[in-house]
Amino acid sequence: MSGKLYLIATPIGNLKDITLRAIEALSLVDILACEDTRKTGLLLQKFEIKNKPQMLSYYEENELGRTPQLIKLLKEGKNIGLVSNAGTPGISDPGYKLIKEAIESGIEIEVIPGPSSALTALLLSGLPTDKFLFVGFLPKKEGKRKLLLESLPRKTTIIFFESPFRILKTLVSLKAAYGDINLVVCREMTKIHQEVLREKISDLINQFSKNRPKGEIVVCFNLLK
Repeated sequence: MSGKLYLIATPIGNLKDITLRAIEALSLVDILACEDTRKTGLLLQKFEIKNKPQMLSYYEENELGRTPQLIKLLKEGKNIGLVSNAGTPGISDPGYKLIKEAIESGIEIEVIPGPSSALTALLLSGLPTDKFLFVGFLPKKEGKRKLLLESLPRKTTIIFFESPFRILKTLVSLKAAYGDINLVVCREMTKIHQEVLREKISDLINQFSKNRPKGEIVVCFNLLK
């Protein structure tokens, strides 16, 4: 009998956001596929997980090679949990290939819902929530980024992730595509230094040129607002 694949959401910042089901699942699985074994180890220690599962690294660079190994273990009856460094695994994080292969192999999947930085930013933004589109990270190459921005819908709140090292270049691309529109930039959400900026692109460029932001960034905008 095959094991079960658990997709376990973990806190995006504040550890108090862990769910009871997540703690239970972390205690039940035999193996944890995790983006960073060190960070996940600290999480297990924090919540005093007694039945410490075996941890296997599962990140973008080894996802293709590690997936068949995990599927084999699931078919052998092992229960496997998938976690990312923060938030819901598979959402702009490794996981899609494993989920797809598990479904095709007839393996049962259980999702343990929980924190999501995209949805947290959407609620903090004050922008319309009835229709939204999450596009992950924008393409790094300028040409592909320009094409994506040109194709985005106009009556929808757009949400995307960005690195603090690329945020200035991205803001310049957004200004070129849409003009000096209003953006909402959410940083370090649920943490002590959470910051939500609701400003025009030019003001954000000026601010970040003087002080480069730190931490994870989520950007939201709606071209009708």
